[in-house]
Amino acid sequence: MPMQVTLWQKKGLIFEPDGQLDWARTHAQVPTVDVLDAERLRIYFSSRDAGNRSRIGSIDVAAADPRNVLQVRPDPVLGLGALGAFDDCGTMPSWLLDHGGRKYLYYIGWNVRTTVPYHNAIGLAVSDDDGASFQRLHQGPVMDRTAEEPFFCATSCVLIDNGVWRNWYLSCTEWIDTGGVPEPRYHLKYAESRDGVHWERKGIVALDYAGPDEGGIVRASVLREGALYRMWFSYRKTIGYRDDAASSYRIGYAESTDGIVWQRNDALGGIDVSAAGWDAFMVAYPQVLDIGGALHLFYNGNGFGRSGIGYAVAAPCA
Repeated sequence: MPMQVTLWQKKGLIFEPDGQLDWARTHAQVPTVDVLDAERLRIYFSSRDAGNRSRIGSIDVAAADPRNVLQVRPDPVLGLGALGAFDDCGTMPSWLLDHGGRKYLYYIGWNVRTTVPYHNAIGLAVSDDDGASFQRLHQGPVMDRTAEEPFFCATSCVLIDNGVWRNWYLSCTEWIDTGGVPEPRYHLKYAESRDGVHWERKGIVALDYAGPDEGGIVRASVLREGALYRMWFSYRKTIGYRDDAASSYRIGYAESTDGIVWQRNDALGGIDVSAAGWDAFMVAYPQVLDIGGALHLFYNGNGFGRSGIGYAVAAPCA
């Protein structure tokens, strides 16, 4: 069967930190959206302080027009972890879902390293007050490197499907020395759980590298439509993605009938960089949601979220 085609109409920039908050000097990275009700959306994101340490913050926006920012929360939703913990250098949102009256926020923890720039692992925070506050479920990560996956894991997309928690997550396969600068290479793997905490990882690759020069596949956003699983994600080259727009992040697309074996076609991502402006260099870290019967795409632009969060809506079918 032919793959689904979604073309996106860009609606513009939603939010960029103004630098007035000590913990949010720059960046609004990895937008993670919660539909609060018919009127409001809450967008979680990661901002950085003057020391480049990241914390998770949130804004509330109007569902009818997310460019209408209703509230900017002055304090982080989730700060740095305890000294020596997996997230003592930074926290970054990845996915949020509701289950049993509780909100589950999967996030990325950051450690600074010496041989390579950083190490990531996946943590879990929960909210029992409808997202007003979050507490770490554990001080340690719920997913980290293993004997079979020895480097790091990061962004996760988690859906509960017939009682099974399904996770499409980033898995680093190697660090490459690019003339004295270590660069990570990562793709997307798949895991399952019965409780959202303890994960069974069988090494299943959901999306593999398209070629030897592809260096990163990150931030899966999976949407189930009947018997069809649709995934948007971002991908980049191994070298030059920070300085060369042609090598930097773009948004790709894949489909599956079981959520495990995927058919990839990046030409069907439906969105590209703009000719100028906040998303002219890269488009990255997508999340796709059905809001009021219309598909919405939230994403970052230039500088890995330095230029802020924007969105697009699915164009009407011809």
